[in-house]
Amino acid sequence: MNNRYLVSRDRFIAAAPDRIFEVLATPALHSEIDGSGTVKGAQPRGPLRLGPGANFGMEMKIRLNYRILNTVTEFEEGRLIAWRHFYGHVWRYLLEPSTDSSGVPGTLVTEQWDARHVRGKFLLRLAGYLGRHPENIDRTLARLDSYVTGDQATS
Repeated sequence: MNNRYLVSRDRFIAAAPDRIFEVLATPALHSEIDGSGTVKGAQPRGPLRLGPGANFGMEMKIRLNYRILNTVTEFEEGRLIAWRHFYGHVWRYLLEPSTDSSGVPGTLVTEQWDARHVRGKFLLRLAGYLGRHPENIDRTLARLDSYVTGDQATS
């Protein structure tokens, strides 16, 4: 399996894993932290908080407005959450308690875009997703950091 279809970035955030997980498990906050500019908001009929197997819809925009339905496929409270949509892309967040080089407690947050099991991978390459996702993920992690720490300078 080709690993170029697994884009992974991490960032130390000076906040407890539970605080970060609450943001990730709340679909209404996804547009606040999205670094790609494509997530516009949660659909109103979905769950307020995600759990194992939850289905939730998001309002999106890439040139045109559209909606996408996601299903939570991996869930470990306070540590791991992942969801996928119909085409099979998985967005995954792993949270590990950690300390920075100064000994400040926090969380190492790893975000992954996993398309290793998607059919028609060549379409992803043609559309430029492999090139855009690393920067988008870095921006998402910076926005997540800013959101949970209240430090607007990181976004």
